[in-house]
Amino acid sequence: MSESSSSAPVASGSLPGPGLLGLGLVTNFFDTLGIGSYATTTSVLKLGRMTADELIPGTLNVGHLAPVLLQTILFLSVIEVEMVTLVSMIVAGAVGAWFGAGIVASWPRRTVQRGMAMALLFTALVITLRQLDVFPQGGDAIGLSDLALVVAVLSNALFGALVSLGIGNYAPCMAVVYSLGMSPRVAFPIMAGSAALMMPAAAYRFWKSGRLDRRIALGLALGGLPGVLIATYLVKELPVQYLLWIVVVVLLYTSATLWSSSKANAAAAA
Repeated sequence: MSESSSSAPVASGSLPGPGLLGLGLVTNFFDTLGIGSYATTTSVLKLGRMTADELIPGTLNVGHLAPVLLQTILFLSVIEVEMVTLVSMIVAGAVGAWFGAGIVASWPRRTVQRGMAMALLFTALVITLRQLDVFPQGGDAIGLSDLALVVAVLSNALFGALVSLGIGNYAPCMAVVYSLGMSPRVAFPIMAGSAALMMPAAAYRFWKSGRLDRRIALGLALGGLPGVLIATYLVKELPVQYLLWIVVVVLLYTSATLWSSSKANAAAAA
């Protein structure tokens, strides 16, 4: 199959089955707890060969949008964040996502594979550094100012561009928030609020381009909403340290698989 034909959108008129609904529930359950959903969902879709690689970024941005919007509403209703910090970081993330999605949606299959491979590797690195306590554990501030605010805004703009590759902003955003001395609790509304504005910008451009699997996206959305509610109201504390190491291993393996697939595509196109 040529590269151009392999990049055509996957059309499916069937409704998502229990497997896709379960995937949406589990990934958004852990997303609400701060693990993130993009990297884990990417790994499942890639390893399960559930859709074409180049359709994964758009599928994630559209499919996880509704659960993230719900998270944002719930977090902002119970956690106080200084408004200037919150709004400026959210807007910066949306701007990054808008321009990033416009670029990624036009990339060929091989370029998307390599972009996702590098982004997954970056996510695994950030999670590993968090696990090893390399990043500061945060302070008690609920807002930022001066140079710290500038750093946070520019960082979130970059994370918004990464969202366009189907890689979530949670791990890197949490690392920045912690390192700038903000309260760990404040990280959650900032992360969710940023994603809630990043994702519509990216999702619109992917939807318009047709670069997504609509059946999988619907399954992620329908399964994800109860996953968010369960994590918010039924789970008060969950030890996720061991799970995060498993996530790192899966991310590294998936990254290597994507890079290997991109090399195979390059050889076939030669």
